Amino acid sequence: MEDLQNLDNLQIWTNKEMLSMFLAGIFIGSLYGLLGLGLSLSWGMLNQINLAHFALAFLGAYLTYQLSSTGGINPLLTLLLIVPLFFVLGVLMHALFTRFKVSMFNTLLINFGLTVIIDSLIQWIWTGDYRKLETPYATMKFSIGSFYFPLPEVLTLVLSTGLALGAWAVLRYTWAGKALRAISMDPQMARAFGVPEGRLTHALSGVAAAIAGIAGVCLALSFTLAPSQIYLWIGVIFAAVMIGGLGNPLGPLVAGIVIGVSESLTMAVTSPAWAPLVSFSLLIAVLLLRPVEALSTLTTVSGSSPKRCAASTPSTAAINPAADT
Repeated sequence: MEDLQNLDNLQIWTNKEMLSMFLAGIFIGSLYGLLGLGLSLSWGMLNQINLAHFALAFLGAYLTYQLSSTGGINPLLTLLLIVPLFFVLGVLMHALFTRFKVSMFNTLLINFGLTVIIDSLIQWIWTGDYRKLETPYATMKFSIGSFYFPLPEVLTLVLSTGLALGAWAVLRYTWAGKALRAISMDPQMARAFGVPEGRLTHALSGVAAAIAGIAGVCLALSFTLAPSQIYLWIGVIFAAVMIGGLGNPLGPLVAGIVIGVSESLTMAVTSPAWAPLVSFSLLIAVLLLRPVEALSTLTTVSGSSPKRCAASTPSTAAINPAADT
């Protein structure tokens, strides 16, 4: 009888442990989604493979670390400086690409160079040593039953979900969002209807960079920082973006959570060494099962596929205010 009771207790403990790993996967997946959101928007709607997005996120993390540890500023208040600063950086990067009419493939090469430059800048200022931001938030936790949720991870989940839903709503329901969708589908036609392509695309690039800065604050709150980690995040975030669909604000979040939960459960039932295989296995499966949708830059934002772009282009009234008069 006692053996049966011990077996039941072991089963309960195992179920709780699996649920804890599942929740941990949701939290890390939300960070994947936040890091992938700006990349998905810039790649899917601006045709710019913004590899420097990861470096900008770590630059934001180190700025948060410096402002908080040296300046004594609340880490969340650093967003008041980081968001506008990174918005300006994003606008300047897009201005550079449009000024020299850089092709999509060349944006990948240029952004890789920018990543190396930012990495070197971080190592020059903060060296290659590990840095950990010590804040009161690290010890704050929410409790639900027997489960405890660290405040930084909850904040990451809230910010990631809020920004993804906000971007989705803007692209779907606002004039600016409809205009950006029209630009991504047919830039020449959009310009013919009076859409201010330059202002909108520069603003979108700035928003994508600002999202990278927000992700950097979340990184600083939850992780120990090292410049070499920039390249460790690239693979899994690329997988989340490709699986979620380019230009789809909700896609990276959903795909990131799926990857995060899969990695956590894999580590729970096998070994941590198998976790990195999960994201690329899912990516390969998606590319094999739905190659056209996975590579499309226009999927799910407007509920259209590349073959139906012309049919689903926003109406003249939707993208040109003058058409209403």
